[in-house]
Amino acid sequence: MNRLKERYEKQVVPALRKRFDLKNPMQVPRLVKIVVNMGVGEAIENAKAIDGAVSDLVAITGQKPVVTRAKKSIATYKLREGMQIGAKVTLRGDRMYAFFDKLMNIVLPRIRDFRGMSRTSLDGRGNYALGLKEQLVFPEINYDKVDMVRGMDIVIVTTARNDEHAVAFMEEMGMPLRRDGAAA
Repeated sequence: MNRLKERYEKQVVPALRKRFDLKNPMQVPRLVKIVVNMGVGEAIENAKAIDGAVSDLVAITGQKPVVTRAKKSIATYKLREGMQIGAKVTLRGDRMYAFFDKLMNIVLPRIRDFRGMSRTSLDGRGNYALGLKEQLVFPEINYDKVDMVRGMDIVIVTTARNDEHAVAFMEEMGMPLRRDGAAA
């Protein structure tokens, strides 16, 4: 069993049940999925650019990503409907817990001038969204083999009903959240 999942069951569930006076253990917030999305705008001119994003996501998540396509044409950007413009991975189960553990303990501390995650990135329904400016903070990425620095969006979906429950859940799981709520 993953160490973060074990921690959730043995420490987080009892702590949150006591804190929010929850009668049923199924009311305690838990992770549902983590979606990692990488937009590749340069794929419009260079179709091979999507391959680099796909290989980076495979190395980072351990799962093959789905290539996303444009839903409609936009002439200003020379974008046609159906063109490949990004890649995304949806993580569930043990891979989700392993990725979350790696994100909290290895990746976020490697970000330069990191002072904690913003509390304002919650959507009101208990989901947390964060963006990374470069994929190089992940230990699996070899700096010499990177063709281009790309950012990514990470969405952490939970069963929390509101932001208060989500913040308590994230703190118990080990996410470094700032007290002031300012942006990183």
